[in-house]
Amino acid sequence: MSIKALCAAVALVTCVVAARADDRIEIFDAHMHYNWEPKPYYQPDEVLEVFKRNRVTGILATSRPNTGTHVLMDKQADGKASGLQVVPFIRPYRIRADIGSWFNDSVIFDLVQDEYKRGYYRGVGEFHLTGKAADTEMVKKTVDFAVEKNLYLHAHADAEAVEILMRHNPKAQIIWAHTGFSLGPDRVAAMLQKYPKLWGELSYRSGIVDGSGKLTPEWRKLFETYPDRFLVGSDTWVPERWASYDDIMAGYRAWLAQLPPVIAKKIAHGNARALFAEK
Repeated sequence: MSIKALCAAVALVTCVVAARADDRIEIFDAHMHYNWEPKPYYQPDEVLEVFKRNRVTGILATSRPNTGTHVLMDKQADGKASGLQVVPFIRPYRIRADIGSWFNDSVIFDLVQDEYKRGYYRGVGEFHLTGKAADTEMVKKTVDFAVEKNLYLHAHADAEAVEILMRHNPKAQIIWAHTGFSLGPDRVAAMLQKYPKLWGELSYRSGIVDGSGKLTPEWRKLFETYPDRFLVGSDTWVPERWASYDDIMAGYRAWLAQLPPVIAKKIAHGNARALFAEK
């Protein structure tokens, strides 16, 4: 083989490898925390590189406090986040302790209103609620505010709390963080049927695959019945989740590949794109 032919062959192999890498289904990370407390684990450019190498083309961006989200929005504004759609949500937390008290704290509601004035937020959350903790004046005010401003709510909540959120205002639009964790698929299906404006985000969700990594029949049926109602996310709430980000995304791709391509694309990125299309 001539040197010229050899170089052409090498170039062809390189193109094929690159094409296969680009064939990985793109992912919209619909549960991402870039926490700024006490300091970011990764620097902003490192975070952007994590997204790029995993072909993550969109993020639902939150942070505690909201400083990390501001930084990501600045990166998008100055063009350094090219190819990445940053969708910012207001986190109703200043420090970790707010998780257990925000729903009774009027100062937090003031924080939400002040943050909203930045003009770019698309939702409120992720926030934590269990059971009747959702049935407070501050939570209702937050839900009503979100409905008034056409914002999504990102709720880490059990089924009872989701029901209460919807009772506060039936026009609420809720992204259900973790989709109930281990809640039975039949109950998940009933919730999705009852509430057309409820979407399930699948980080930490158990039961989707069996011990061999195969999609379980129950979850395959859920995805086929409600292909427009699921999202995927990393939930980078601690540094360890950033360290395992590549594995998290590979895990999603492994079971998404077992679905019909049209459904896989919706869950991987299409549903999030539809929710967060430009106003």
